[in-house]
Amino acid sequence: MRAPVRPQTSVPGRAPARKPVPRGASRMVAKEPLAQRLPKPSGAAFKRLGWPLLLVVLGFAAYELAQRVLPYADRPIAKISVQGDLSYISQQVIQARIAPYAAASFFSVDLASMRAELEAMPWISSAEVRRVWPDQVLIRLEEQLPIARWGDEALLNNQGQAFAPRDLSHYEHLPKLSGPQRAQERVMQQYQVLSQMLRPLGFSVARLELRERGSWFLSTGPDSTGQSIELLLGRDHLMEKMRRFISIYGKTLKEQIANIARIDLRYANGLAVGWRVPVTPPVADKPATVQ
Repeated sequence: MRAPVRPQTSVPGRAPARKPVPRGASRMVAKEPLAQRLPKPSGAAFKRLGWPLLLVVLGFAAYELAQRVLPYADRPIAKISVQGDLSYISQQVIQARIAPYAAASFFSVDLASMRAELEAMPWISSAEVRRVWPDQVLIRLEEQLPIARWGDEALLNNQGQAFAPRDLSHYEHLPKLSGPQRAQERVMQQYQVLSQMLRPLGFSVARLELRERGSWFLSTGPDSTGQSIELLLGRDHLMEKMRRFISIYGKTLKEQIANIARIDLRYANGLAVGWRVPVTPPVADKPATVQ
């Protein structure tokens, strides 16, 4: 027999009992519209995405415009101007050297190669090359300034850098400097200092040599009386030795300069004088007596 079903009665003041949720059931949620669930776009996000896109579009438009305009703007080179004070090389030689570049157009001409071609020339110290709109190229040249000869095959500029023109026969009047190949700048600096020290005495440097063991040899040019001397300076303390020579020269040596051939300054506190060997005239042969 079934148990009798009791009727449910509600008690005042008590909440009604909740119905049990069946297992496996889920809570039903009211669906919101899709427009409300998506994040709303902000102005900052649009700017972050818009500016790069705008730049890409502008770059592409500029590229396309350049591709269409370039054939009309890229004219053949009409003139190559060369500027600079040129004393040792002519404009004709320069123009002949860069003639192959004149066949190029304004944008296609290779300025770097043109500059390298010019600076490879012995007399060109530096070159500046640039375009001048619409169809010209401007070249500014700085020429080498020869100060001395370096050995028998090259010249030295004021920076102590050697360069080798084809013909050195016109520069025999320049002082001759020599030494190890790596010492070009050092020899030039020493030459400039010694020249300044000897100038008040009326002498110039005709030859300066840095020898293999590090000792210095100097030969002066003729003074106002036509006399010249040789100085052996040794390895160290060149300025101190030169000041000693200048002091003694003014006191005692100047009056005897015509008889002095060499001065040895390789001493700590003095110097040694090498005198010129007097030249005796040859004795005339006596005429033979006829008997």
